[in-house]
Amino acid sequence: MQPPLTCAIIEDEYLAQEILEEYIRKVPFLELKGIYASPLEAAGPLQTARPDLLFLDINMPDLDGLSFIPMLNPRPLIILTTAYDQYALKAYELEVRDYLLKPFPFERFYKAVLRLYLESRPLATPAENPAAAVRTEPEQEYIFLKVGHRIQKIATRDILFVEGMKDYLRIHTAQEKIMTLLSFAKLEELLPAREFARVHRSFLVAIDKIDHIEKNRIQLADQLIPISDTYAEGFYRKLKGLQ
Repeated sequence: MQPPLTCAIIEDEYLAQEILEEYIRKVPFLELKGIYASPLEAAGPLQTARPDLLFLDINMPDLDGLSFIPMLNPRPLIILTTAYDQYALKAYELEVRDYLLKPFPFERFYKAVLRLYLESRPLATPAENPAAAVRTEPEQEYIFLKVGHRIQKIATRDILFVEGMKDYLRIHTAQEKIMTLLSFAKLEELLPAREFARVHRSFLVAIDKIDHIEKNRIQLADQLIPISDTYAEGFYRKLKGLQ
């Protein structure tokens, strides 16, 4: 049986400490090793306890969580717990594994820790798990959309990004722009989730077409596409998961 993930909390708000402690004790594969009110208080004990996972607040007196991360050696898996969403890009650069915006429900917390727990399990070899040797199905290669009075086939590899235009979507490809009467929610059901990401209420992008990201803006072909606070956390987490 796989051992539990040991974890610690660094959080200066007592109520937030209590909530995290309660959540952790509900999860059988988590083992709480310590609760600290600041990075300064935690620095010494963490060297001894060496938890697998650290729940870390950002805004704290004397030393903030983001400044503390590079000082950790060895560095555990880190989940940020914060009321502020503007640090998503910095968190991605620091290889934070998840970003929980307060107040977050237990369901969101459990989803984050379960993913890390499953990732930490040793992979089964084909001999141990015959299913591991089975080739997975390829991603969806094309979709069909109603365009005017016709149904048009569109290769997903040709899509650069999608732009919301009130009730319509404008699909940008290298060759053309296609208008279709469709919602983002429905289009996301049709597209392969691993290859596309919503980054703004008005934009969805093909991840492999991204040239670079700077100041929460995506350079894609000749277009600068904004990343909104609403979608930043999920987008950067998806990028991290693809590495």
